Amino acid sequence: MTATTDGSPGTPTHRTPSASSASAQEPVPAGSIEAAAQRAVQRAAEHLLARQHPDGWWKGDLETNVTMDAEDLLLREFLGIRDEQVTAASARWIRSQQREDGAWPTFHGGPGDLSATIEAYVALRLAGDSPDEAHMALAAKWSKAEGGVAASRVFTRIWLALFGWWSWDDLPELPPEVIFLPKWMPLNIYSFGCWARQTIVPLTVVGAHRPVRPAPFGIDELHVDPADPNPKQRKAPITTWDGIFQRLDQALHLYRRVSPRSVRRSAMNACARWIIERQEADGCWGGIQPPAVYSVIALHLLGYDLEHPVLKAGLESLDRFAVWPEEGVRMIEACQSPVWDTCLATIALADAGVAADHPALVKAADWMLGEQITRPGDWSVRRPQLAPGGWAFEFHNDNYPDIDDTAEVVLALRRVAHPDKGRVDSAIDKAVRWNVGMQSRNGAWGAFDADNTSPFPNRLPFCDFGEVIDPPSADVTAHVVEMMAALGLEHDPHTRRGIEWLLSEQEDNGAWFGRWGVNYIYGTGSAVPALAAAGLGPEHPAIRRAVAWLHSVQNADGGWGEDLRSYSEREWIGRGHSTPSQTAWALMALLAAGERGDSVERGVRWLTENQLPDGSWDEPYFTGTGFPRDFSINYHLYRMVFPLTALGRYVRSEPFGAGHRGAPALAGAEKTEKTEKGA
Repeated sequence: MTATTDGSPGTPTHRTPSASSASAQEPVPAGSIEAAAQRAVQRAAEHLLARQHPDGWWKGDLETNVTMDAEDLLLREFLGIRDEQVTAASARWIRSQQREDGAWPTFHGGPGDLSATIEAYVALRLAGDSPDEAHMALAAKWSKAEGGVAASRVFTRIWLALFGWWSWDDLPELPPEVIFLPKWMPLNIYSFGCWARQTIVPLTVVGAHRPVRPAPFGIDELHVDPADPNPKQRKAPITTWDGIFQRLDQALHLYRRVSPRSVRRSAMNACARWIIERQEADGCWGGIQPPAVYSVIALHLLGYDLEHPVLKAGLESLDRFAVWPEEGVRMIEACQSPVWDTCLATIALADAGVAADHPALVKAADWMLGEQITRPGDWSVRRPQLAPGGWAFEFHNDNYPDIDDTAEVVLALRRVAHPDKGRVDSAIDKAVRWNVGMQSRNGAWGAFDADNTSPFPNRLPFCDFGEVIDPPSADVTAHVVEMMAALGLEHDPHTRRGIEWLLSEQEDNGAWFGRWGVNYIYGTGSAVPALAAAGLGPEHPAIRRAVAWLHSVQNADGGWGEDLRSYSEREWIGRGHSTPSQTAWALMALLAAGERGDSVERGVRWLTENQLPDGSWDEPYFTGTGFPRDFSINYHLYRMVFPLTALGRYVRSEPFGAGHRGAPALAGAEKTEKTEKGA
């Protein structure tokens, strides 16, 4: 495995095509869209090649929202390890993200979010900001208007309880004894998605201890009525699911008061073992910040000293989530995406015409091959006989490989002429067997687990923080179908079931829902290339309906964009400011469908006209999805890899699925590669 990065671009590992080699291209009329696209491809490829780390990987910053920064500061305050420089730098970032109305959003250009605003506010109070300062007074006023602390999410109120700002009695209860529930029982820990599971187990320990580190100030200004901060709410009727689970929560509160000490102690110890067994080699848990934060707190409450190797490694891993976008400003990533970014960058460069045996692609393949996971993880609870072979999203996450990354890595490796073909073939074989084995009963694929579809976890009052299960999705299923088709397995029964499920999931408007990207443009941009690769022709009704929908939502400027509000407000579906990545997804679908008309040319022109001088694109809008409606992501490499992929496929003018086998579209790419091999 590889050490993590702070998000810096690294140093080039090779020379990129030179200006002199670019001039050797066949002259193209300067005003044509094809010529503009070729120039854009050349610049974008050079830019992306220059960002490759010497070890072979790519990683862009992963931007989310200020709850990551606030909770990092709250953790350090709670543990007594506050650093003034870190506090000041994080506070600067938090302030920079505040809206004019005083609130903090969860994505660029989005509306204010109550929980994010409260967490940002208390973090800034701890950092030294006075409640009388204008930006703080605005935040408090906005929060009260939105319902105050009582209306915020459970996670937010847990953090407030840690400092005495909220009563533990007024939080939903989930006891550590949940660790003992058998795997067949509803609400056992494996019925939760892996990200929720990794968060809930340590939080049951925290909730059982109910620690308080009193803050030096109160937050009455965030309550609608400071005299009654948590007004009683009427329960739902017992005949409804909400009513049933509200009364279950009541019963769990009662159980807390009567639970046998020996059982509680055994549960705590079992949770500690579960947490420690899942700590990764770099000290983190799951490669993501929230489970790591709660695991550190839980183990510390269980008696682990901060200098204990487990906690010391855990705290050091949290430091690696810090990105310093400018001097004196610190942003926290929720996780890091090197495997995902590397396979997407490899696909983009190959589809743009970089030679298959170019040193950059070979080095990327080498690194990806070294990241394959060959031991069982939590996924094996449902698939105990399945041999491992997947890839994770992050640098270190052997417990949780995911099906999406695995499919895209296989697609990337297929595009590289690696000198050790046997090693590549063996890795691909293991990966395909693992992905096929992770197919859910309905014929589709989720991200981390098979058949993770229980309706009960989302009903728990404790679980109001976003998606807590991992059902199959159109985008992941599409990528697996595309992988199978690339291997000549489009007629395999597993592939056919995936295709049938995809076709059944197409919406009436012709689009597909996007689970891990925003939103219908991402889902459609994933599904159409997969179906085309699997043999559905341009005239297939599903393809025609998707094409018609993409035409209907194209912006007047020629690009495509979709706001994150499309997850909750239907009027936003397919609508939003044009972005490079979403324009690329639409183009990838249209090109796969055989389209080459005005709509495609307008989209290509938008990309070429909005390219920056350095070959990249600017994309402040978030186009990645963590949890629909609740957690959004701006992958900083998306703005580079997807436009390059789309433009490369356009320039090469080949049917999708064959593009990476054609002659290089990049001037000088083959010549540069040979020169480097001889150097």
